[in-house]
Amino acid sequence: MKKIIYLLASALALLALVPEASALPVFSRQTGFSCNQCHFQQFPMLNAFGRAFKNSGFTMIGKQEKVEGDGLSIPANLNLGILTTAGVEHVSGADTVDVHDSVNTPAGGGELSIFYGGRVTANMGFLAELGTAGPAESSSAKLPMFYEVADGTRVGVVFLTTNGQGAAHSFETLNTGAVAVQRMVPMPGVNANDAHIKVNSAAQYLGTATGAQGASFVVNNEHYFVNVGKYAVISALGSNTRGGSMGMTYARAAGLFDVAGFDSAIGVQVFRGDDAGLPNPATGIPTVVKTSTEATIIDGQMQGKVGGLPLGVYLSIGLAPAVADSNFSGNHFNSGNLVTARSTNIAAQVGVVPGVATLMAALRQGHNGGVDANGDALTDNAVMVGATYNLTVNVEASLSYTAQSGTAWNTVAGVEPAGKSVTTLMLQAMF
Repeated sequence: MKKIIYLLASALALLALVPEASALPVFSRQTGFSCNQCHFQQFPMLNAFGRAFKNSGFTMIGKQEKVEGDGLSIPANLNLGILTTAGVEHVSGADTVDVHDSVNTPAGGGELSIFYGGRVTANMGFLAELGTAGPAESSSAKLPMFYEVADGTRVGVVFLTTNGQGAAHSFETLNTGAVAVQRMVPMPGVNANDAHIKVNSAAQYLGTATGAQGASFVVNNEHYFVNVGKYAVISALGSNTRGGSMGMTYARAAGLFDVAGFDSAIGVQVFRGDDAGLPNPATGIPTVVKTSTEATIIDGQMQGKVGGLPLGVYLSIGLAPAVADSNFSGNHFNSGNLVTARSTNIAAQVGVVPGVATLMAALRQGHNGGVDANGDALTDNAVMVGATYNLTVNVEASLSYTAQSGTAWNTVAGVEPAGKSVTTLMLQAMF
């Protein structure tokens, strides 16, 4: 740990000499705005302007030239953006477990993704991500189609396919981790089962970021949004929903309001249903045992300034019951599936140098759904601390440290479970 602190201090000293620049990812090119126009403190967290852009279904356009004609209005250029990460990670564990240290390079443990999309028409947008690690394939794609029915209020449908963001990826504007890509911590945790993000968010602790494909009906404006849809839980992309019934219902509602100058919100997520497998065409009997998809999460946020410094506070509480029905193999969102899994998470981030450096911390009190030898629910608690530093608006260095505790992390036969503590030093660039 002393070495890590020394390295971080040295890195911050060097980074202080780096000049600030403007970011140019996919939507920045479309709108002509720097990335910090839409994001609160850091990418990918949204501010009010960023929510307005998302509410438009990615159709808002700025100075960029358009190709226009009868019924046609698209950007003159197809906009692309690249996200890449590199860094090192240390995971605690037994000497016999080869997970201690890793160097993660672009597409080599780190991320290397191409984002493409933008305005399709005045009422339709598009966003997709092409992953390049391993066989290149789209890891997510969505097509929002919104129509303004009243001043500032839009109604429409979002079609979604994702290999690991869950049904919530269809439409979400809060930064509570309700969808994995919108969260405070820059790095979920590479080789430690997303350790950092699971301290920040109850939804991510319960594992709601599954593969999913389906469609949502959405109503949104600056004061609230509602998202209700039907989805199939999928394990791989490239097939239609005949590969698994659209057995999961996802419902989300959130209200947005001002509290003493803080941009605030409170909401609820509800997951219900199952991921029923394909019936045998000859017998009509499902060939795969169903798995339940049941969880409820309540979340909220406050973003503003205290003493001139940006401050964001994020709270989420989630429950996922155990499913004992013999027709089900369990609950996707309860890994132990013996008692109710639950998690209470609170996270905060302060901009100690506004627009440049932040400090962050998060706390989790949870039960993972398992029980100990006495039948008592296993406790699964954690604390995370970290810091971020913007070399430029679109290049960020971060350090995240998570320590996990509770009976779920007890030493067994003298062996400490791998991942009880995780340290990640990462560089993230988007252009």
